[in-house]
Amino acid sequence: MDIKNCFIKATEEYNTFERHVPAHYFRKVLFSETVRVAKLTVAVCGFYELYFNGVKITKGFLSPYISNPDHYVYYDEYEITIEKGNNVFGVLLGNGFQNNPGGYIWDFDKADFRSAPSFAVELKSGNEIILRSGTDFKTCPSPIRFDDYRFGEHYDANFELNGWNTPEFDDSLWQNALSAIAPAGELRMADISPITTECELVPANITECKDGGYIYDFGRSGAGVCRLTVNGFKGQKIELIHADSLKDGDLDLLQIWFDYGNWERDKDIVHKDIYVCKGDKTETYQPTFVYHGFRYVKVKGITSEQATNELLKFLVYHTEMNTMGDFSCSHPGATYLQQITKRSIVSNFHHFPTDCPQREKNGWTADAALTCEAALLNYNPERNYREWIRNILKAQREDGALPGIIPTGGWGFHWGNGPAWDSALVWIPYYTYIYRGDTEMIRESADGFFKYLRYLRSRTDEKGLLSIGLGDWCQVGGGAPKSPLVVTDTITSMDLAFKIGEMLDAVNIASGSEYARSEGEKYKKAIRANLVDDTLTVLGECQTSQAMALYYGVFDESEETAAFQKLLDLIRRADGHIDLGVLGGRVIFHVLTRFGYGSLAFNMIVREDYPSYGNWLVRGATTLWENFLPDSVSSMNHCFWGDISGWFIKSVAGINLNPHKRNINELEITPCFIEALEYASAYHIAPAGKISVSWCRSGENVLLELEIPEKMAATVKLRDGYTFENGASSAPAVFGQYKILKPFNDKVRI
Repeated sequence: MDIKNCFIKATEEYNTFERHVPAHYFRKVLFSETVRVAKLTVAVCGFYELYFNGVKITKGFLSPYISNPDHYVYYDEYEITIEKGNNVFGVLLGNGFQNNPGGYIWDFDKADFRSAPSFAVELKSGNEIILRSGTDFKTCPSPIRFDDYRFGEHYDANFELNGWNTPEFDDSLWQNALSAIAPAGELRMADISPITTECELVPANITECKDGGYIYDFGRSGAGVCRLTVNGFKGQKIELIHADSLKDGDLDLLQIWFDYGNWERDKDIVHKDIYVCKGDKTETYQPTFVYHGFRYVKVKGITSEQATNELLKFLVYHTEMNTMGDFSCSHPGATYLQQITKRSIVSNFHHFPTDCPQREKNGWTADAALTCEAALLNYNPERNYREWIRNILKAQREDGALPGIIPTGGWGFHWGNGPAWDSALVWIPYYTYIYRGDTEMIRESADGFFKYLRYLRSRTDEKGLLSIGLGDWCQVGGGAPKSPLVVTDTITSMDLAFKIGEMLDAVNIASGSEYARSEGEKYKKAIRANLVDDTLTVLGECQTSQAMALYYGVFDESEETAAFQKLLDLIRRADGHIDLGVLGGRVIFHVLTRFGYGSLAFNMIVREDYPSYGNWLVRGATTLWENFLPDSVSSMNHCFWGDISGWFIKSVAGINLNPHKRNINELEITPCFIEALEYASAYHIAPAGKISVSWCRSGENVLLELEIPEKMAATVKLRDGYTFENGASSAPAVFGQYKILKPFNDKVRI
């Protein structure tokens, strides 16, 4: 595609904290003698808004995508109707990742690709090229005087040019565009679901601060921007400062930023949008090239008369994803935990999965991996997963190593990675295959799988063990992980090898699957020989070590009961609380349910004393938090603890799709009748149709209702001694209601 040689820009300068360079308008007039349909292609290093004949036609916010432009340069395609006479093509061009000084912590300010943003366009009707970008495009600074993906946007309405994107506008005073060096990355269409607005929130409360500012509380955390509507005077400067929490009646900014070395500078500019009024009756503004994670907005520079409910609306936006599942039950806390987990998943999905929507907005690989199964049960992120996996493969070094964040300009290879983080390369294609039957990611990733397995082998020690990356992050209570890194790294490597083997079998790469399985067996042998003692206690003697070994299959079947008793002992020592990090948190509830302790798992989640998810709710959580600390929170909108939603749907409701990992149309219904619940209900929309499961207590018994797609081969398998009226514990699952008898020995086990 010759469009790569047609990149243009407005200036050689790029935006910095010290010297603000505005976003620029671009326009080009096109005369046509006839009406005709044409295809418009727009490739961008940065973000853009697209206009044709004065109408904005951009597919979504922050288009086209967020990537390292040395790897991929993304383009969008539009079908437009060219009118007879003059037509005008217009672009508003923002910095995006091409120039992100606010990403200095991760060296984005030093990235080799950093420059002023640029773009290229091509307009074709059939095989005829009607228009390509060049230095004959006109450009002018826009009212956006500063835009940074992480810090915010400054907009001065006094620089607005009414009608700039219409054919009648006089651009004779505008400058010609400059040619830009063609970006190094491969051109790719942004085959993704766009970022769109989910809803608008109105303020739940407004309070005045001692300094004269006003804090708008929107009632819950989320991600997006505020729309400002104001009758202001010319030159009035209004600041919108975003945060997730309050401290002493003001915003707690320390919770949304953490580089204390630059705090004196950053505290005055981070997560701040600025609007300067032109004094023209009612003015409306919403940021174009940024988003924030927040619940509260402090508004400075307004009068008491302007501080109304109508001043701000919270536009909640994220990648457009359809709801594919949900869960509810008789316990209000558990039902709300499901809701806030879903909220955290979408708050952390803007083109690709991120860790948090305020401080970082980075594609941390472990955060995505730990949440991907829950995300696929609740939504349909697979289209965007597929594109992100392509970026992961591009970021992979020749030796197979992966960075901890993607996209990256090179940061993350020396810190922030390792098997538990790198697992995104494997888990996302794996769970997409399990829940969608999709093998495209597997085929595209096969070479990357082999490179990664060889890389892991090159990093093993003389015992065949690994200790090279980040471990059981966010240990409950803070401090170092209780599970040794050699345990979590080596068990994870074993799991990745076995999952790669299963996926390669699914695409008929037999030799590759054999190699992967042999690698998995080597890790398993090394773990059993070096990390498990004669009492079947895993090194570290902690919840994570024991739960991971049980979940990922380190023990032989004959050993599992005794090994599980060790886990129970560890839970009892913690008085029935969680005492682990995110890697242990991903597996422990599934392990407990498998061995008949689903009610214990449920209680560990919902109990209200510290530490627990229920304690988060007592303390006011409206999204999932980053850590379990007794009196503080690092980030109030993280999603890597979010597999509780997967546990609710799979274990409590019992929807287990593709249980044998070979057929997307196979289903097992294995509900867990939690003692604390009167009822539970969940659904998931599989490729074959909607699966719905609900159960409720009826005296001493349970009534189970099912909705099963006709194409699915489904079975109900009861747990914990429950039986059907005929005494059986399994039966074919069809649409209808089942009466289930409670076992005589049923009891709460803690």
